Amino acid sequence: MSKKRHQQRPNWVLTFLFIMLLLAAAYVLYSQQAPAEPPPEGSSFAVHFIDVGQADAALVICDGHYMLIDGGNAEDSDLVYAYLERHGAKHLDYMVASHAHEDHIGGLSGALQYAKVDAALCPVTEYDSRVFENMVRYLGEQGKSLKVPEPGDKFTLGSAQVEILGPVREYDDTNDTSIVLRIDYGRTSFLFTGDMEKGAEQDLIESGANLSAAVLKAGHHGSDTSSSYQFLREVMPSYAVISVGEDNKYGHPSDEVLSRYRDLEAEVYRTDMQGHIIAESDGNTVTFTTEKEADTATNPVGSSALQLYIGNAGTKKFHLPDCASVKNVQADKRVEFYARFQAVLEGYEPCGRCKP
Repeated sequence: MSKKRHQQRPNWVLTFLFIMLLLAAAYVLYSQQAPAEPPPEGSSFAVHFIDVGQADAALVICDGHYMLIDGGNAEDSDLVYAYLERHGAKHLDYMVASHAHEDHIGGLSGALQYAKVDAALCPVTEYDSRVFENMVRYLGEQGKSLKVPEPGDKFTLGSAQVEILGPVREYDDTNDTSIVLRIDYGRTSFLFTGDMEKGAEQDLIESGANLSAAVLKAGHHGSDTSSSYQFLREVMPSYAVISVGEDNKYGHPSDEVLSRYRDLEAEVYRTDMQGHIIAESDGNTVTFTTEKEADTATNPVGSSALQLYIGNAGTKKFHLPDCASVKNVQADKRVEFYARFQAVLEGYEPCGRCKP
């Protein structure tokens, strides 16, 4: 009776497979840590956190492309309309309704009466409220309908890259259905989480999503139901922006949340104290401009001091008074601003030469 011998795989085959596994792991690690591509010459990026009181609205502008994330309450429709008009946002590449609550979608009807929209994103296509129905109706008049994005969906906004991170599963709580998206511009990142609460935050962490961001739009107006320590440790923001109403009945932002940001040494900006807030990125650093000066107890307000700037109504650029480009500004096109924020708010972009 013959015996069958088990033929052993040669050692060189095992070694080869081991090396290939190491190379594959190294490639994955490198691709995750590879430095971001710098923005092209002449590119610009800004996020306008619009002061809509106890609500949310943000206009993202990159290289002349626009994305509106939420629109405040229905009573904010005129404000949102005027803000888009001031910045020439007649065409929105994307409109994002983070979730179906009125304080996030009510003012989008005003936006839709001014701007045409290419794509409208929302976690649901139906919701039992008048403001939701109005939003859908105005979209329909443009021949558009709501689209429900999926985690992993990506698209561009000018030179910026946008990725949908959540929600990662279905939820009964409308807050937790909030669309979570990350915007990458050069080496800087901005994270928006709507009103997502702690349970959904934990699910997002466990999904393995890349949550690291320089700027975090604080969840749920600074409520203690969001911004858990575990979540903030994943994001590690240098800056947090809280969209919140002055003396609101909810007590937002909570002292516990503000304490967490202090522990992270994150600078906090608040619309209830500083009005409209603009975050600009050059691809490496983020600078903030605020409508009003205020002491938020965690950071000083930077660029609200009086300083003369010269605007060119023809080019929609603004300059420092001693910039060489100022001599080329025609008298009938010359506009004077006495605060940087005023120029930015009026839709002017900083000169690339003097970098005001």
